[in-house]
Amino acid sequence: MNKLIRRSLLRHPVRTLLTIGSLAVAIFLLCFLRSLVTTLSAGVESANQQRLWVQSAVSLFVDLPLTYQGKIDAVDGVKRTCRWQWFGGYYQDRTNFFAQFAVDPEPLFSMWPEVEIIDGSKEAFLEDRRACVVGAGIARQFGWKVGDTVPLIGALFQKADGSAWEFQVAAIYRPARATVDDRTFFFRWDLFEKTMEEAMGQTPQVGVFVIELEPGADVPAVMASVDGLFENGPQRVQTTTEAEFNRQFVSMVGNVPRLVSFIGGGVLLAILLACVNTMLMQAREQLREIGVMKALGFSDRSAALFLLSQSLLLVGSGGALGIGLALLTQPGIAGFLNRYFPGYEIQPTTIAAAIGVTLVLGLLAGAVPARVAERTRTVEAMRPH
Repeated sequence: MNKLIRRSLLRHPVRTLLTIGSLAVAIFLLCFLRSLVTTLSAGVESANQQRLWVQSAVSLFVDLPLTYQGKIDAVDGVKRTCRWQWFGGYYQDRTNFFAQFAVDPEPLFSMWPEVEIIDGSKEAFLEDRRACVVGAGIARQFGWKVGDTVPLIGALFQKADGSAWEFQVAAIYRPARATVDDRTFFFRWDLFEKTMEEAMGQTPQVGVFVIELEPGADVPAVMASVDGLFENGPQRVQTTTEAEFNRQFVSMVGNVPRLVSFIGGGVLLAILLACVNTMLMQAREQLREIGVMKALGFSDRSAALFLLSQSLLLVGSGGALGIGLALLTQPGIAGFLNRYFPGYEIQPTTIAAAIGVTLVLGLLAGAVPARVAERTRTVEAMRPH
């Protein structure tokens, strides 16, 4: 029977191969799109519970007064704070995009243990005002090494003489978690502050304050206290957990899960219809063989299983090929998406979902032809068509 099933599918090899190829693409897309969703969710779920982010209540793009830091530090439950300011410069060419932040140097390593130094040292970053810490991803891209001088053109913040900002690479880091970006450039707040005071004649403001909580601190109480400090201005703030802060960035790209559901559902429906059509043609072309089988004593159920098995083999081959393709291309896709969606990975749950979808597609595609084969009488099947 197994040999007969394989020969029946290979009766029209081009049609069979095209159907398998279409199924492979559909299952590959299912794995890819679902992995995008799980990657975005992982960035939110893996957020540090001991860090809070304080931003303007108006918008993330509105800066906060520097004087807020001392008042936040005095709130019960706050261990320390770290200033962050988006720099927005570029290296050599505007197309060389990567994240750059001016930060307080000492809290950087204690508050973010996921930043692991693999070359250079923390001490070098703490000792030199011009020092910077760069991710392994951008270090590889531009060939930077510890000790190199890196000039950045300030697009948002420019020096008084209009020249490039120059930084000394003190250390290169790699993320301890896959969901952390390895393409970020950190430099010291004191250099940023001094340079902007010379350029603007006033102290620069802060993009966000990051709070490290004391062990056992009451998170909602700390958030309410910080927000209450500045309720009457000069700039109201919104304090959120790191998970919620990360979720804001996910929401900037729209409702990804819903979009993925629509795309994936449409692809699977189209493939299901194509598979049903293929199996109906198989049933029609094999009507005489089904009649011969019944004449030889095979039961109606055996005839139905004959076509259902063909459907499962056809769809299963496409599904297996699609899953294999998704796993094979995972490293390449992860490298390409790393700057936007770090930590891209095909989870075991995604593979299980793809196997389940493949099985359901095979059963649905073969159900109607199998029912036709089961109900067809031997005389009708043997009649010339």
